[in-house]
Amino acid sequence: MTRPKISKNRISRKAASFEESVIREMTREATKYGAVNLSQGFPDFAAPEDIKQKAQEAIDEDFNQYAITWGTKDFRDAIVEKSKWFLGLDVDPETEITVTCGSTEGMIAGMMATVDEGEEVIVFEPFYENYAPDAILSDATPVHVPLYFTEDGWNCDKDELRNAFNERTKAIILCNPNNPTGKVFTLEEMNFIADLCKEFDAICFTDEIYEHILFDETQNGKGVESRPEHICMANLEGMKERTVVVNSLSKTYSVTGWRVGYCIAPPDISNAIRKVHDFLTVGAAHPLQKAGAYALSLPESYYVELQKDYQKKRDFIVPVLQDVGFKCDFPDGAYYVMTDISKFGFDNDIEFTKHLIREIGVAVVPGSSFYHDSKLGSQQVRFCFCKKDETLEAAAERLQKLKS
Repeated sequence: MTRPKISKNRISRKAASFEESVIREMTREATKYGAVNLSQGFPDFAAPEDIKQKAQEAIDEDFNQYAITWGTKDFRDAIVEKSKWFLGLDVDPETEITVTCGSTEGMIAGMMATVDEGEEVIVFEPFYENYAPDAILSDATPVHVPLYFTEDGWNCDKDELRNAFNERTKAIILCNPNNPTGKVFTLEEMNFIADLCKEFDAICFTDEIYEHILFDETQNGKGVESRPEHICMANLEGMKERTVVVNSLSKTYSVTGWRVGYCIAPPDISNAIRKVHDFLTVGAAHPLQKAGAYALSLPESYYVELQKDYQKKRDFIVPVLQDVGFKCDFPDGAYYVMTDISKFGFDNDIEFTKHLIREIGVAVVPGSSFYHDSKLGSQQVRFCFCKKDETLEAAAERLQKLKS
């Protein structure tokens, strides 16, 4: 008797429900066509020499085997000290910190540790492209709340945000300063979100990887002479026990390839994150954690210079973009500019991005990759400016071709 042939799907429903990273694809396209890469958010300049030296010393001193799964003691202690002076946050290194393989793993480990099937996770959009897949991989349903671009920058409608919360809401993801918009959430907005989290017993995952990249507003034409304030959600009343702070060495210290991040969370959530993290990756690179402990101990002057350097880059590239026809504003934080491309007359962002890479010689990220519905971003692209001055100048020169 011949048995019936059994046919099964080789690809899971989860993996089939989202695409590969468009951002990383754009870097490959830039390399393929020799375009200036203003797409993926990694610096093309060297990491600080002293930080690199500490990593080399750690390897030479044979810190090359497994560290404690949730992070070396000296790195966790350094996170405690940095959190205290910069955030004003008291953290227990033994029960409230998990060192992860970048903030990317920190976010997915945090969500897998806390979110169950059938629960909902609120995501502001446009969003960093990992967040929606993170929700799906955690068996959650992403619920999207739009940020609208107005004369006052990117803002959400409070009624729409409140309506997104319900009894199934398990968490909200907050990226502050925001990728891709450059928005920095105000204290009023943060308190509104905090109140909703407390009312609906929801967790806040706050991605603070750009915490030191904030800009003075004297150059943006608005006459404002202040810098937006970085506010950590865990510092607001009643929020430390329901906040997971996700962070990394990547952006602040220009070491995106090191993949060393961390989560700060209350003990019960930290314990769950540690279990998920252990079986996802075992642990982050031991010698790079030793170097990270040094990096986190750098004086405040390091962060002042970092802000000044990125301020110059922002104040160079935004007027260039405006001059050649992009509609955009000066971002308040992070190192991205989200732009409107409707003036150029292309059907969608994909066609425009292809033209920009192949004919103009500049790579960007199509806006549709930051939305759950591609049509919402069909007339937007994102530039990043964490590049050497000569890289930005080369891009500016090439972009002049758009004027003709």
